[in-house]
Amino acid sequence: MQNIFLAGSSRGVGREIAKLLLENEPPSVNLKVLLRNPTYAVELEALGAKVMFGDALNSAELEASLQGNEIDVVITTMGGLPSDRGERADCEGNKNLIDAAVKAGVKKFILVSSIGSGNSVVAISPQVLQTLGPILKEKEKAEQHLAASGLTYTIIRPGGLKSEAATGNAVLTEDPTVAGIIHRADVAKLVFDCLNSENANNKVFSAIDLNMLFKPVEFETFDL
Repeated sequence: MQNIFLAGSSRGVGREIAKLLLENEPPSVNLKVLLRNPTYAVELEALGAKVMFGDALNSAELEASLQGNEIDVVITTMGGLPSDRGERADCEGNKNLIDAAVKAGVKKFILVSSIGSGNSVVAISPQVLQTLGPILKEKEKAEQHLAASGLTYTIIRPGGLKSEAATGNAVLTEDPTVAGIIHRADVAKLVFDCLNSENANNKVFSAIDLNMLFKPVEFETFDL
């Protein structure tokens, strides 16, 4: 049984990851989830997750949440609106979680970021960059912090997200020039596949659906 800590599980990709991790009977993992809003606790507890309440912008609360059973893998999909002080979970929250994971001796850290961050900025249009540029810069800072942390890591940058059923056509690539659409459930499956893949260690991937590319291009997919 792996001990997994998931931040960002209240909705979106994080919720899909939680469901996927706990769908087996009996579950193959012990899952702790970090929540700031208790509204989502009942559903996650019903799935079988242990809910920890805390704010990712509070480093002490994060460190306390990671205590207890030794955590094998931390997964984060955190993002969202800035705090009253202008801090963003995309950057400060994820950086706090990375630092807490280092202190807790976590074995692997998976960060779900976004196409357009880092060297994949070349994959998005100027119009998108004008709108999302500041957020992507924050995500890039978190990516850089993780890469420099000493943790074994995997960074997954999905393309444009849709909340529809998984297609099964999603792939990972190390090519930063590729962009497209991907369903959140498919991103969750790619994260799940990276959990125990040594090939994914210390890699940065773009995640897209082969049938929903923004433009037809040739690229190499990555075999986990």
